[in-house]
Amino acid sequence: MTDDVLFRTDGRAAHITLNRPEVLNSLTHSMVLRIDEALTAWEHDPAVRTVVLTGAGERALCAGGDIRAIHDDACDGDGTATAAFWRDEYRLNARIARYPKPYVAVMDGIVMGGGVGISAHGDVRIVTERSRIAMPETGIGFVPDVGGTHLLALAPGELGTHLALTGERIGPQDALVCGLADHFVPSASLPRLLDDLAELPVHDALRRHDRLTADGELAGQREWIDACYAAGSVEEIVQRLTVHGEPAATEAARTLLAKSPTALKVTLAALRRARSLGPLERVLDQEYRISCRTLTTPDLVEGIRAQVIDKDRDPRWSPATLAEVTDADVARFFAPLGEHELGLAGPRITEEVPW
Repeated sequence: MTDDVLFRTDGRAAHITLNRPEVLNSLTHSMVLRIDEALTAWEHDPAVRTVVLTGAGERALCAGGDIRAIHDDACDGDGTATAAFWRDEYRLNARIARYPKPYVAVMDGIVMGGGVGISAHGDVRIVTERSRIAMPETGIGFVPDVGGTHLLALAPGELGTHLALTGERIGPQDALVCGLADHFVPSASLPRLLDDLAELPVHDALRRHDRLTADGELAGQREWIDACYAAGSVEEIVQRLTVHGEPAATEAARTLLAKSPTALKVTLAALRRARSLGPLERVLDQEYRISCRTLTTPDLVEGIRAQVIDKDRDPRWSPATLAEVTDADVARFFAPLGEHELGLAGPRITEEVPW
């Protein structure tokens, strides 16, 4: 048994510690399975009243899934290993959201991609001054998953659309504004908070350490974000950002034009559909279809190559422009998978969802 994830109990609290600090605690398939197994045991253990998630080291709770493994599977395998990982990961995300005991996620440091999935669906999400949260998938030719389109669709106005398309990292105040976190605790107070969770109900412990924070940057940028990202297409969003006149809007337009055109269009469609899908499970079913389809497209492998493998930061997207990505290209990502559906929402959903 490896020690890439650690489990212990302390008083009334059970602890999960992601223990791969050298790779920012990135998730592997085995880690997902072991976390799920522990949650099963603790769910039926009356001595466990609270579950607490933390990450080893001071740099990250979790920087996401192991995308090198995804790259290798897409290049050298048939994608089945990655699809199996996503299937178990998304089921874990849904389980965390419905867990019958308080699930406390300490979102200290970097929290991206899969790290958001195992934290932001919990019922108590804690950020610190070191928190940096993002769903950066469009930069690697992928689409926000692990329930990310569900979470971002619920953010005020078009803040979620901005974050999903640009992949922008946000700090603790903006995470609170966007509904990705609930409480701010200074990092220096975390050891005392964890000690208190061993003895006290969650909210009694939090009252000792929760601190008010000032508004973040995004709250003051709602005017241009809401106006520009309400557009009906990615092309129109880029156009509105370009001509708006706000320097931050101009920078956002430049950021979007560097991302995968296909990923941008599929992400926008996924977010708009997520607003009508309802429960998290239905959104995860949709995300699983999209994720599996990305394994058959060139942009995921190319994006990971450029950002992580070769690190030349110069991906060559295919198609290379937004204009070349057709509505039919986008629709293909949402087509049902037949017997390979994730099926979290029950019977397979085949109807079109307007967006």
